Amino acid sequence: MCGIVGVLGNHEAAPILVEALKRLEYRGYDSAGIATINDGHLDRRRAVGKLVNLSDLLVHDPLPGKAGIGHTRWATHGAPTVCNAHPHQAGPVAVVHNGIIENFRELRAELSEKGFSFQTETDTETVALLTQYHMSQGAAPVEAARQTLARLHGAFALVFLFDGQDDLLIAARKGSPLAIGHGDGEMFVGSDAIALAPMTDRVTYLNEGDWAVITRNSVEIRDANNELANREMRTIQIDSARVDKGGHKHFMAKEIAEQPRVIGEAVRHYLSGDGNSVTLPGDGLDFTKIDRLTMVACGTAFFACLTAKYWFEQLARLPVEVDIASEFRYREPPIPGGTVALFVSQSGETADTLAALRYCEGKADKIISVVNVPESSIARESDLALPILAGTEIGVASTKAFTCQLTVLLMLALKAAEQRGTITPERQADLLSALRALPSSLNTALEQNSAIARAAHKLAEAKDVLFLGRGLMYPMALEGALKLKEISYIHAEAYASGELKHGPIALIDKIMPVVVLAPRDTLFDKTVSNMQEVLARGGKVMLITDDAGAAEAAGEAWQTIVMPHVDPVLTPILYAVPAQLLAYHTAVAKGTDVDQPRNLAKSVTVE
Repeated sequence: MCGIVGVLGNHEAAPILVEALKRLEYRGYDSAGIATINDGHLDRRRAVGKLVNLSDLLVHDPLPGKAGIGHTRWATHGAPTVCNAHPHQAGPVAVVHNGIIENFRELRAELSEKGFSFQTETDTETVALLTQYHMSQGAAPVEAARQTLARLHGAFALVFLFDGQDDLLIAARKGSPLAIGHGDGEMFVGSDAIALAPMTDRVTYLNEGDWAVITRNSVEIRDANNELANREMRTIQIDSARVDKGGHKHFMAKEIAEQPRVIGEAVRHYLSGDGNSVTLPGDGLDFTKIDRLTMVACGTAFFACLTAKYWFEQLARLPVEVDIASEFRYREPPIPGGTVALFVSQSGETADTLAALRYCEGKADKIISVVNVPESSIARESDLALPILAGTEIGVASTKAFTCQLTVLLMLALKAAEQRGTITPERQADLLSALRALPSSLNTALEQNSAIARAAHKLAEAKDVLFLGRGLMYPMALEGALKLKEISYIHAEAYASGELKHGPIALIDKIMPVVVLAPRDTLFDKTVSNMQEVLARGGKVMLITDDAGAAEAAGEAWQTIVMPHVDPVLTPILYAVPAQLLAYHTAVAKGTDVDQPRNLAKSVTVE
């Protein structure tokens, strides 16, 4: 969601702040702004739209000063306007904020009674005004911030900057991530390590409930009980946080192309030294003592869980429940003994997923997470965190993180099957060999890029698209539809192929394309029967299959995209690629913003 940066530096802060904000653009935003202290005076600049608008404003109206804060806003309360853009200022204090202040209406009413007026529609303004009020009552900046934080309910990351204080930042974290970067006589604050990477490789992550008083030469961190806290300083890998397109037109294109490499790295990471079994970090997990697996996630990660349900149940004979995090936490399901709860999140900070995890604490026997950020809240609060090793993913529409999630979940299912004795050594060896060969098959799939681009140009003319799949292809149909609508803005729906006749077949006409995902597996004939139902009604079928499937359905489809043959268990990972490329090229053909689609954010840290 929103991006936060803060600088107590030895050089002009404005260009550093803007450059750091550029590295947070992937999170999604609709306005941006910065504030600095210059000669003791607090001032700010804000603009709606892309960061280039803020940069242009700063050319014509510079903002000097070596201490400052910056923000990219994804609107929650109030429209994207200059007035609603951060930083918000109230007298001597400016504030940037990620999250939602849930009791802002109560605070707003209280402040109104005290004679304060409001200039914005945002919840964040109440934070600045409440701090201003405490300072008007004689509180020093640090104490005013402490008193303000004690009144706030909700999930938030906050950074305060004060008039007349060019060597002070106050940062606070409750629910939304925040990190402090250590320089040489300089200090920095950022929503994540990507923002801080050019400035320092030494980072301290704030824990839940922490708040910090930061100067150029010191950091004092207090926990939720206001006790002094000692948080570990870590060294981050600058290369892993580097953000560039690597010669591609879009980050999404780059990240699709990286999948053979990162999946190969993930497979190698979890293979034993002899390559004959799967190894887990730490003490691992004893699946023989598990009766049930509950998997929880949001968005694309939820579809990874739906896919893994097939793997765990078919390979390991382990019952699996899959839930959307926002529904799970409010349904308050019973969690019987023998249950392991597994949470999947690219960022490891997804608000609903993190809340669901906390609901399971003390109820589930074990809590496992599958994440891309080992230092994230979800990883830190898990008994066992499994990194997917996808590297930094910038495109809002997840690609390589999704396929790496699938890869790690499949290897976890194979480990469960091995321990539970539900797979023969020969079959396990075959699947592990197939996983090692998967990067080669992915490269072959990527060679269909031009053919998929041609098909996408025809798909771009549609207003509605239907996706169909059976078995392991059903979650891929759901993922394909999501990818298409989130970056091309074409309405798309997905159904299990067998459900076609139970209602969706009413949508079939000569205009709407139907994308059918159907490798030549045991369910192929049934899927083709459903495809025939579409063709019989004049429907336009785009068939994604392998050589054997294409030979059987030759000449019947409007468009055919051919994938290499892989073991049926691995087809979801492979068939994610054409679904991604189809969405990508359709979006390019329509001229939409591929990497930063409207209204979306990469890391959803609010409900």
